[in-house]
Amino acid sequence: MTGTRILRIGSRNSPMALAQVDRVRAMLAERHPGVTTEVVSMTTSGDRWQGSLADLGGKGAFTKEVDAALLAGEVDVVVHCVKDVPGDRPTPAGTVMAAYLQRDDVRDCLVHPAGRALEELPPGSLIGTSAVRRKAQLSLHWPHLTAKPVRGNANTRLAKLDAGEYDALLLAVSGLHRIGQADRITQIFDVDTMVPAVGSGTLVLQCRDDDTATRDLAATLGDRHAWQETLAERTMLHILQGSCHSPIGGFARTEPDGRISLRARVASLDGKTILDVHEWASDPTTLGTSVAAALMRQGALDLLR
Repeated sequence: MTGTRILRIGSRNSPMALAQVDRVRAMLAERHPGVTTEVVSMTTSGDRWQGSLADLGGKGAFTKEVDAALLAGEVDVVVHCVKDVPGDRPTPAGTVMAAYLQRDDVRDCLVHPAGRALEELPPGSLIGTSAVRRKAQLSLHWPHLTAKPVRGNANTRLAKLDAGEYDALLLAVSGLHRIGQADRITQIFDVDTMVPAVGSGTLVLQCRDDDTATRDLAATLGDRHAWQETLAERTMLHILQGSCHSPIGGFARTEPDGRISLRARVASLDGKTILDVHEWASDPTTLGTSVAAALMRQGALDLLR
């Protein structure tokens, strides 16, 4: 790209969200030195609300103000964590997901002040998590432990742990790396034990549909594997109408032979009923649709109700 251009990047103002923006700015500086970036940060209703996200309308509480700024022309592009983008509703009219960045670590992890693993904790230990997906899988594998809701950004959650409000926390590996707190990780769970959230480890750049210049610029940062993996996962999630109160996990991976695999899990909140599907296909939409259908044949919709 030639010439000089100012690109306004919209974001939540949490430390993790701003770290994600810094990654995008660094990529742009490396690949498009003629582009000057400005950050427009804002507090969303999801950041302000301390109750259940379901009571606030779900994950859209983290994105709607940023999306509104994009549609109003106040910013040119926004950076979202894919797992914060609602899966039960379409992308806001007039916008497009222009690029999915190369994927970071998708796994969940434990943070324990004394460095212990979950299996080493005594019965009744309080494990901080507000994700029903994590709660269900905690109940499946470690039924002697108790999930306790926790809200706030990752830094806030860590402060609550340090204050003794929880015995340990379940968090995302990629998130802790982004805020420079990876040294606090005490246990990492493989994707078979704790199936990740749909969109884990992936950042997406969203633009206005009619802003072709910004769309083209954003597209140069995209990763094809991240795009097709995210499409497979979110197709499955959308067909199941999954939301923030749905215990659904999904993880797609591009295999060496070029095919895509999708591992998905739907669970009851108590972890006593688990539906698992693992399939392969060459087309992400076909794969996501097939996995959703297989889950529904096992009774996923009844379980999710």
